[in-house]
Amino acid sequence: MVDLKGQYSKIKPEIDSAIQEVIDNTEFINGSAVKNFQKNLEHFLSVKHVIPCANGTDALQIAMQALGLQQGDEVITSDFTFIATVEVIALLGLKPVLADVDPDTFLLTPENIEKLITPKTKAIVPVHLFGQCCDMEKIMDIAKKYNLFVIEDAAQAIGADFTFSNGKVQKAGTIGHVGCTSFFPSKNLGCFGDGGALFTNDDEIAAMLRSVANHGMKVRYYHDHIGVNSRLDTIQAAILNVKLKYLDEYNAARQKAAAFYDNAFKDNSKIQTPVRVGNSNHIFHQYTLVAKGVDRDALKSQLQEKGIPAMVYYPVPMHLQNAYKYLGYKENDFPVSENLCKIVISLPMHTELDKEQLEYISKTINEFTR
Repeated sequence: MVDLKGQYSKIKPEIDSAIQEVIDNTEFINGSAVKNFQKNLEHFLSVKHVIPCANGTDALQIAMQALGLQQGDEVITSDFTFIATVEVIALLGLKPVLADVDPDTFLLTPENIEKLITPKTKAIVPVHLFGQCCDMEKIMDIAKKYNLFVIEDAAQAIGADFTFSNGKVQKAGTIGHVGCTSFFPSKNLGCFGDGGALFTNDDEIAAMLRSVANHGMKVRYYHDHIGVNSRLDTIQAAILNVKLKYLDEYNAARQKAAAFYDNAFKDNSKIQTPVRVGNSNHIFHQYTLVAKGVDRDALKSQLQEKGIPAMVYYPVPMHLQNAYKYLGYKENDFPVSENLCKIVISLPMHTELDKEQLEYISKTINEFTR
């Protein structure tokens, strides 16, 4: 699904040098590479504050703690997402309130959000799934109307642009009160282990995020808040600092591969290619097809037999996961999400895909589905 070895080989001298520098300096915790990466990412995103942390799940938890959400508060998020988004809400004693998604873009919609708002609602977590943004302009309008926090889950969309109706452009994760991302190795900007970060343009929120991520401290050994220990490892920061220089190039390579797939499947009535939203570009963390009139699982098996990796993101919606039965949802409560789980399939998508690979993958799918 992702050729990390091929990507590494192209920038090996830079990566190896960056790692060796950390080892030579023995700056293993909060070293200069972390500070440099923070500044460089702030510049790339045009955001005032980047707070590095240990992983994307921690980022979500730190955001909710820093915003002062309390047990019993309701947080609206997508039913069609990776488990971490809902998991953190539940871990903090908050109530996950799930919403169905758009059948074509798979994104949380403003309309589905607004109809779920109650006096207990305190936050919205839009998930920028697979590499493009939810309608953040309308979501921020809703948040302002009801005095809610917005925590963007931008783990799959770092580097994506959202364009407002007035022409203003902002990066995914920099629009809400707090943005969260992951640097898991397979991400568009991935390290060689775990890593994450939070983004905000609010000075007070930034101070709280930093405190919560560092045991609730602002001054060493003086703990003003209940916090966690969540740091971005210096070696991982050094790796990310190198790869950040190539992020636009990496995203462009993914978009080029996506365009090849689009063209290859344009006349195949049994395959729906990814639908792009009008106010966001798509950086293709995943290239996800909808199988129409063809057995998705049989297609996946055929691809595997031909040596082509393919994945289902996601096979079970949040409301039908065993861990969340206590929320009281039942089958058919979210028909779009439930149906998507039966018909979506994601193809190999990474920076190293070449024409021969793309032709082989698309030919195999077209032959099976026609």
